[in-house]
Amino acid sequence: MSVFSVSKLIITYVLSSTTQASATPPKFPRFFLSQKSLSFPHSVSHSQRKIVTFVSSKSSEAEQLPTAEDEWLNRLPDKNKPLYSHSLPCIEAWFRSLGFCQSREDHAVWLIEKPDWHAQLSLDVTDLYIRYLKSGPGNLERDVERRFNYALSREDIENAILGGP
Repeated sequence: MSVFSVSKLIITYVLSSTTQASATPPKFPRFFLSQKSLSFPHSVSHSQRKIVTFVSSKSSEAEQLPTAEDEWLNRLPDKNKPLYSHSLPCIEAWFRSLGFCQSREDHAVWLIEKPDWHAQLSLDVTDLYIRYLKSGPGNLERDVERRFNYALSREDIENAILGGP
């Protein structure tokens, strides 16, 4: 399946005042590209304006350029290594890959919403805390909090977190 994007650009060929009088176009025309309103230093007649539509397609199977997120995920240490051996950018990329969103107010807090539960994860100096929220779906009578030491492996922490309350 392909995704098509269409952009309309107005390409205006601006002739200098000396060239407008002559019949031959200049060797190196100047072009202005815009997707919004145009403001030109010279007045341009309607006959000098052309509207061009560019269509580009991108296949979903096409290879994408690697993002910074992908690079940090590729740098993740082995899943059996303790979490303290991971860099913070790697941990953040890992959280995003699991479906967590970083809080705007506190960058050490991450939120996740699963169909059966909602949780808030906090990175502390010595431990990682996960709080399953009573306000989310499920039948929790109160918030349930668990603490994980950074000495645990990334795999163990992931399994424990995604296992739910």
